[in-house]
Parts: sequence; C-alpha cells; structure tokens
Amino acid sequence: MRLGNRISLVGLLLAVGVCQAQDATPQLQPNPDMVLKAFEPAADQAYELGRGDVISVEVIGRPELTGKHTIGPDGNITLPIVGSIKIADQTREKAAELIRDALSPYYAGTTVSIGVDQYTSNKILLLGAVEHPGVMLFEGPPTLLEVISRGGAQLQAGGTASGLVDASPSTRPVPVPEECMIYRGSQTMITVQLQRLLDEGSSLANMRLKRDDVVYVPGQTKYVSVLGMVGHPGNLRLDARSTLPQLLTEAGGPTELAGKNPKIQIIHRGSAGAPGRTQVIAYKDLLTPRMLDLTLQSGDIIFVPESGFNGVGYAISKITPLVQVFTVSSLLK
Repeated sequence: MRLGNRISLVGLLLAVGVCQAQDATPQLQPNPDMVLKAFEPAADQAYELGRGDVISVEVIGRPELTGKHTIGPDGNITLPIVGSIKIADQTREKAAELIRDALSPYYAGTTVSIGVDQYTSNKILLLGAVEHPGVMLFEGPPTLLEVISRGGAQLQAGGTASGLVDASPSTRPVPVPEECMIYRGSQTMITVQLQRLLDEGSSLANMRLKRDDVVYVPGQTKYVSVLGMVGHPGNLRLDARSTLPQLLTEAGGPTELAGKNPKIQIIHRGSAGAPGRTQVIAYKDLLTPRMLDLTLQSGDIIFVPESGFNGVGYAISKITPLVQVFTVSSLLK
C-alpha cells in the first residue's frame, strides 16, 4: 500500500503533537477533533486517476494518439507506438507528463493534456445500519454527510428512527447516527462522533473522504463485516460466542482466489479518537487448537485478500450494491 494513501497511528499522533517524555511524564491523550483534522485530506488535494476511470488523452498535433481510454485493472492504458503506460494513482498533470516522456523518443516537443470523462474509480463503500448500503460513486471529493444521506436513515428495533416517535415515513426527517467509523486501507480506522460534531456546528461533521474509504454505521445489534474473497461477503451478527473461524464459515469460507493460506486481516475499531489497529492472522493458524490473541467487537472488519493483493480498498472493486450487507429487515429481526 502506498504511504500517501494511509495515515498511520504514529503519523496521526505526531500531527497533533502527542509525545511521551523519557522520564515517565504522563502521556497526553489525543484531541479527537485534531485527530480528525489530520485524517481529513486537504481541500485542494488533486484528484488521482484510478482503475476504471474513463479519460481523454489529447496529444496536440497528433490526432492518431488522441482519444479516450479506460484505465485497466492493472492501472495502465495502451497507446500506439509506446504500448502500456501506468498512470493509475497519478494526478492528471503527472499522468500527462508520463505519457509525454514515453512519446519523447518518437515525437519531439509533444504537448499532452488529460481530461476525466467518468470518475468510475471514485468509490465509497457504506455499510451498517442504513437503508441503502453499498458502493457509491462520486464525481467530486466525497464527504461524510453526503455518504450518510445517500444511505438513508438509521433505524432501530421497532421501526422508528433514532430519537423519533410516531412519525410517518413521508414526514420523518432523516436522523443522523451518533457515531460512525471510517476505514482507510488496511491500516487505519477512526471513529467519528457525528452527532456531537453536528451539535457543535463543526465542519468536521462533513469531513472530506478519500477514494476507497469504507464508512460503517453501527446499529443497536452488534455486527462485523466479512469482506473480500469469501463465499458470501457481507455482515454477520456478533455475540459473546462468536469466533473468527465460525464467522468465516458463516461467510462461506475463503474462495480459491484467496489462495491456500490467506493472511486474514482484522481491522479493529478504534476508540477515544484514535484509529484502531490491524491484526493479521494466517488462515492455517485458525485450523490448529492454539489460542489466538483475538477479541472482536462491533464495527470490526474481517478481510480475506485475493492472492497477490493486499488491502480493503481492493475489495470495493469486487463488491456491488447487491452484496449481502446490512438491510433494514436484518436489523429488525
């Protein structure tokens, strides 16, 4: 995973000036809002091209090289003469520079520009206690409230929205969850106290998100998400007797695409404004009677990567809104 696509716990703590003295000076607790500010991408951050994006490449004065391209799963496009060029995860300006450099041995003084026709890769996955979970596409930078509002209201047992009673569906305002979790890559997870931020009028309530972020809205019933190369990806009810082997079995077990001994990633929910940790367990270790240092809690993500790939963000390309994720009916069972 590229360093620019994640913020480690150490980086977040450094961003808010948290330190620990060598002579047993008490360690300061990170300020949750400062942690969120460090987690939020910059407002002027340039868009990076992604796999599946449809782009227009214009080479001035060279109509034979000008045209539309879809960035492939390998991050490449193919141009006449030069062949494949990897431009995924690059800004438009940098991608244009890469194409120009590739053409330079064949064409002198070329000028290249790139436009984005379809932002197919700009995806956010919404899971949890919402009416419309699934993958969402955005043409611009996605924001947290936009994702939550697209997902619909959070419902509780009995069919009434949080904090509301006897309101008809046509007049009931969309409630906001008390909190939600944002997972970024396979290393970073952060909890957002959404209702508090709204009550305080903080702009962080509508914080900017990054492509491939996973937003999870917890409900009253405890669930974990099992994603990636399993037979039935989605969400499973969590209780005191749940174990990792049991949950993987309920999800259909690893598929052939996971390989013979996949490295199961458990992205644990954070607390106190700090990101959670990622734990990696070899699948073969689950088949032995040894005790595992593992405690699951609601909001955790269990991810089985495809052999040769590593990261929750990759799973989004394998999941559609039809995936077996939280639905209102499952919450009310």
